[in-house]
Parts: sequence; C-alpha cells; structure tokens
Amino acid sequence: MNFLFASFGILFVSSGFSALCRDPKLKKIFGCGGVFAGALAGLIPAVEALSLGLAWERDFGSPIPGLALVLGCDPLSAFFLVVIFGLSLVISIYSWDYLSGQERLLGTLPFFPLLVLAMAAVTVVRDGFLFLICWEVMSLASFFLVTTEHENREVRHAGWIYLIATHLATAFLAAFFVLLSLKGGSFLFSDFARGGPMAPVFSGTLFVFAVIGFGTKAGIFPFHVWLPHAHPAAPSYISALMSGVMIKTGIYGILRTLSFLPTPPLWWGSLLIIFGLASAFMGILNSAAQRDFKRLLAYSSVENMGIMFIGLGLGLLGISVNRHELVILGFGGGLFHLINHALFKGALFLGAGQVLHATQSRLIDELGGLIKKTPILGSLVLVSSMAIAGLPPLNGFISEALIYVGLFRGLQTADGFPLFMMVAAVLGLTFAGALTVMTFGKFFGMIFLGEARTDKVLKVVPERFSPALGACLLLVAMCLVTVVFAGPIWSVLQKIVAQIDPAHQAWEIREPSLFLFNLGRIFLGFTAAGLFCWLGFRILWGRRSPRSSVTWDCGYISPTPRMQYTGSSFVEPLT
Repeated sequence: MNFLFASFGILFVSSGFSALCRDPKLKKIFGCGGVFAGALAGLIPAVEALSLGLAWERDFGSPIPGLALVLGCDPLSAFFLVVIFGLSLVISIYSWDYLSGQERLLGTLPFFPLLVLAMAAVTVVRDGFLFLICWEVMSLASFFLVTTEHENREVRHAGWIYLIATHLATAFLAAFFVLLSLKGGSFLFSDFARGGPMAPVFSGTLFVFAVIGFGTKAGIFPFHVWLPHAHPAAPSYISALMSGVMIKTGIYGILRTLSFLPTPPLWWGSLLIIFGLASAFMGILNSAAQRDFKRLLAYSSVENMGIMFIGLGLGLLGISVNRHELVILGFGGGLFHLINHALFKGALFLGAGQVLHATQSRLIDELGGLIKKTPILGSLVLVSSMAIAGLPPLNGFISEALIYVGLFRGLQTADGFPLFMMVAAVLGLTFAGALTVMTFGKFFGMIFLGEARTDKVLKVVPERFSPALGACLLLVAMCLVTVVFAGPIWSVLQKIVAQIDPAHQAWEIREPSLFLFNLGRIFLGFTAAGLFCWLGFRILWGRRSPRSSVTWDCGYISPTPRMQYTGSSFVEPLT
C-alpha cells in the first residue's frame, strides 16, 4: 500500500516539475522518467494484491465538506492497476526515444504522468464525488495530449470532438452518482451497496446511464465518434496509452457499477451484447476501409471493445439465468481479452509510430516493402497482427475462444430471447473475426511487403536497435508469455469474477483451465521445435551466401510498384 501511495506521489511531482522546467532535457527526464518510476513503484503492490487476493480500504478524513477521501484496493482494482502501470511502464521507455529531437511535442509532456495518475486513481477511489474529479482530470489530461500538435487544424478538430464527447459522458455519470447518493445517503461506494432494494425502473435507469457514460469512454458504437479522430491525432505513444489502457477504464466503471445494483434482469446482458455486436461489426468494417493506418488501428479498438462487451453481456446473462459457467466464461473471457488487447494493440500503435517516424506518412498506399529496411520492426508487427486477428496459438485466440466456449455452453440450454442473443453473438464474432484477418493482412502486407510505392520508403534509413524498438519487442514478448502462462492467469481471473458475482465465488470451471494449461505446453513445444530447426539451418547452411533475383514476373519485362495491390484495391470488393 505504501508503494502505491509513493507511486501517486512520484507521478504528481514529476508532472509538476516537468511543467516548470524550461530545459527540454530536464522536462523529458521528469515527464518520461517520472512515469517510469511511478509505474514501477505502483506495479509492485498491484501485482502483490492481485496474486494474493488482498483487499484494503483507508479513510483519510474529509478535507472538504461533502468530500470523503476514501481509497481502497480489491482484486478488481488490482487487476486494472497491473494493466495501467504495466503498459505505462513500457510506453515510458518508448516515449523517451520517440520524443528525442522533437521539442515541439514536449509542451504537453507534463500531462503524460498526470494521465497515468488519474487512470490509476479512478480504480482506487471509493467515493463517487472524488471518482468524478479523477475522471475529469483523466479526460482533460488526455485532451491536452491529443491536441499536442494543435497548430494542425485536423488535430484541433479531433480534440474538440473528444472534449465534447467525454463531457457528455461525464454528465450521465454525474446523474448516475447523484441518483445513487440520494438512495444511499452519501457518495461513498459502501453506502451505495447498502442503499436497500431498488425499483426495477430506477435500477434500469442507473444501468443505462452507466452504460452510456462508461461506454463512451470505452469507445463502443454508437458512442465511439471521438475515438477514430483522437487516436490518429495524438502522438503515437499517447495513442498506445489511450487505446491500450485509458478506454479500459470504461470497462472498470461498468464492472464496479454491478456492485451497486441489484441482480440484473435479462435485458441488461442483452443490451451489452447488442452494443458489443454493433461495435465489433461496425468497428472492423470501418477499419478495413481505412487508408490511414492509425485510423485503421483506432477503428480496430472499437471492434475489440465490442468483443469485451459481448463477454460482459454473456456474464450478465449468466447471472440472470443462474448459469455459473456463463458468468465465469463471459466475464473471465472479457477480462482476458482486455489484457491481450492492451498488449497487442500497444505493440501495434508503437510499431505504427516507428513507421510514421521513418516515413513521415500515415497513408498505407504510399508505403510498401518496408520490411527490407526494418526487418525487426516488420517481424514484431507481423506477430502483433496475428495476435489481434485471433490466430492460434497467440493470445488473442485464447480470450476469444473462452467467449466462444461460453456462448456455445449457453446455446445448449438457453431458450427464448437469450438463445437468440447467443446465436447472434456467435455469428457476429465469426464474421468480425474473418474481417479482422483480412484487415490486418492488408495492414501488414501493404506496409511491409511488396515494393516501395513512393520515395518515402526508399529514403528510410536501415533500422538500428533502439529503446523504442525494445519497447515494441517487450510487448510482443508479453503476447507470447500470456500464452505460456494462460492457465495461471485464468486462475487469477476466476477470483476477480468471484468478486463481481459473489454468489458464484465457490464455483470453478475446470475444462478451460486444463485447456489453457495444455495450450501453454503445446506452444512451448512448437517454440522449442522452431528454435531447433532454426539452429540446424544456421549450422548447416548459415555460411552459404544467399542468391537473390527478381520475383517471377509473369511475362512482364520490368515490374513496377504500380503492378501490385494497394490498400484501397485490396479491400475494394468488400467496401
């Protein structure tokens, strides 16, 4: 606990000193270094609390009348703290290299540690009024970071869209907490839970307000309007932070809301599944049609948040119909996908930042053949693209498979409207998964494969290993680590689900645990076999000089870049 408070202090002080410093080097030391130190200090108690299932709450009194400074941590808070601090730690390493020689981006750097502090504070405050203050600080800090390059009209436009959307969401959350305080007698979360029985209309209204308020931050359809504008406009390290963890605070808010509300009726879970299906379908469809690779990644976040909402909706349906396995597979699969999305989407946005830094272009149709100049970056983006496409045996496949298993379990016994929703969810997930494979085939293939389409690629300097590339490598490595340790991770997630729905805390589902443990062993076996083959190849043929020639040209005497697919032509039939 003391380490967590130290983390908050480091982040707050580093934000202040970074704002006061005029020297660019010192500003970067306090901004990037402060996030690194603060995230490292906060990660230690978060991992401890999550692994041991610790819970604590401390009341620091009331410095202002009506405001109770109560902080606490339980497995749900610890889970989100691990994700927030873990990804922030890696991004701070990337940002140090990314901001080198870019003094024009340092003006808003003090908001970087402030954003990390606000996100972490949102997960540990236990008072509704203080929660809204931290939520607003998080929104304003991210607004200033999005508008870092405010001299660009497109960036200013994106910033205002984000600011308007996030404040409309805050209005719904304010109404949510005010109504709860009238029922419970104060803004304390503990009083919310002891507020007594609620009328169905009252609890339903609260749930809808929470879904709109938190769903807007999560970027689900149709409240996603800010996301495809803000993520491309922000610097790449901020895009990774916003997509990797900030939008996940919306998931935290909805899960925390469930502890204040009574047993959910069927329509609550169905509503989340409907939002999830719309987000998954519309998100990946828009992503496939994009020419700007950062907008492609932004719309892909909408799709992945939809997958998480389908998992949450399945969990709520399980509570409503008293099906334990649906609760665990739905909530557990959604939370597992949250971890995975933070890893592979963080890696993809950091990789996109490297591409943008090297080529000075965000347009897919202006690139091509980049893997010849940046083979390491290309390999990392390839693995991340395979992970986000849900291809086995990478981590994206695991979390989506858990949700699929939950849906098929529900199909065996459900009837009526729940059966219809589960059938729709299976079909929607399948269709979205197929589109994701195509979209990221386009993303990787059109940027890294083929021939250079413009001089922007020809002028790229061959890559050298750097801290930015090391940060990408670390996230991709974690994508592989989560596969190997999927079993232990699933065991931890089941404890968190038990906290969300205490009625099922003594119940476990063994089949997914055995499947995930075996999957980790299979993955290790394939990895060892691959390394063995690679070493054998290097020993037997490594000293031979390779021969190179042009690709078979099908009768063309002189192939040109114009003879290959572009990103637009690749998806033209679908569009």
